[in-house]
Amino acid sequence: MKADDALRELAGVTASQWGMVTTAQASALGVTRLMLSRLAEAGHLERLAHGVYKDSGAPANEFDDLRAAWLGTEPKRLAEDRISDATSGVVVGSTSAASLHGVGDSWASRHEFVAPIRRQSQREGIRFRQRGLADRDVTVVQGLPVMRIERTLADLLEDLGDQSLVADALGTAMKKYSVDLDRLSELLSPLAERNGFKKNDGSALLDRLTEIAGLDLDSVARRITANPVLGARVAAEYLQNILSTEQGAGLRKMMAEIKLPKPAITAELAETVQSALRPQLAAISKMLPSVESLGLTRAAADALNIQALANLSQQWTKNITFPSALQVQPELAAPTDSEEHHDAIE
Repeated sequence: MKADDALRELAGVTASQWGMVTTAQASALGVTRLMLSRLAEAGHLERLAHGVYKDSGAPANEFDDLRAAWLGTEPKRLAEDRISDATSGVVVGSTSAASLHGVGDSWASRHEFVAPIRRQSQREGIRFRQRGLADRDVTVVQGLPVMRIERTLADLLEDLGDQSLVADALGTAMKKYSVDLDRLSELLSPLAERNGFKKNDGSALLDRLTEIAGLDLDSVARRITANPVLGARVAAEYLQNILSTEQGAGLRKMMAEIKLPKPAITAELAETVQSALRPQLAAISKMLPSVESLGLTRAAADALNIQALANLSQQWTKNITFPSALQVQPELAAPTDSEEHHDAIE
């Protein structure tokens, strides 16, 4: 077979396999190993791994090595056939799966695979794990069948035994995916006892991982309240919900009686308003003890309560302008003569 004819035959396979072909697949097309070697020497093909070649014109990808290793685990079968029947074949797992999911890129140098039957590889840098595969635990990422993120995270903890590393991966996964925490808790259950928790208490182990990752409610609340903009919005929403209940009647009456000056909030006026409102804010804090549980500093509490009170009072929103994100202006507009006269009377 001539080189041009061989390339045309191979194109039917490489087009659907990231530009790759195995020697077994090529042989089925009548392209010998010798021809593959000659095509590689001529620059038409690139040898990626033992028994796996790639079209030199195909674009490079960071997962080319992993794809080549996966193709080599069942070299006679086409990728599309294997993917359509993934749970009966070889699936990417553990640290390799974490890299595919984008929750770690330097876990290990070897390729990790899972298969429903016992398998071994003579190739260095490839490891197999035997496990029954279920459809709910397998998906496709970067064109490869891979364990879903929940199964991947559980496998990472089992393989690495490092809660901090897995917590970091969980934190990244929570930003990228809708992680099924119930399923993750279930998969963590067999690992609970060896990680210092009661036997099969996957929920407690998951709570610990979320705490390390800073995803638990207390950590999230502290981060929110430390941000003056988010803290103000949360407090405003919380107070608004309280005011809509019967128990909020007394608070609504108190707020209606509080008067604020008309000019826009500035640096100097903001401090004056905060000082004047502290007695009322203290009373509000006593009425709403759960607000204190947010762990606010005095400055943050004053800022977000002023914002909340302004949002909740129609009279204030008509008379006061709050600059964006509470970024106050350095100068205060000069009062009019009538305002000076009014202040003198008061």
